[in-house]
Amino acid sequence: MTLDAHQFAVGASWVATAIGAGLWLWSWLRETDAIRKLRFLDCGVVLLFASVLLRIVAQDKPMSVWDWAMVFVAPLFITAALWRLARTACPPGGR
Repeated sequence: MTLDAHQFAVGASWVATAIGAGLWLWSWLRETDAIRKLRFLDCGVVLLFASVLLRIVAQDKPMSVWDWAMVFVAPLFITAALWRLARTACPPGGR
């Protein structure tokens, strides 16, 4: 059995989904610092939505209403999470 690019992309998206879900759960269950909690949550959101978009692009069947909704909504969540990550980053030379 050979591994082609499509199988690799779908497999990588599932790994990213698992990591994103883990970061999201960690932010809710284990992290106590508010800024670190927000950053874990945002990283998880970016990974989850990006992996869902990758699976939508890589699928063989026609796009459903759910797929179209994710194509329009996911970039908004990704952008918002990346903006918050940039806003909560340590300043240069800080810490």
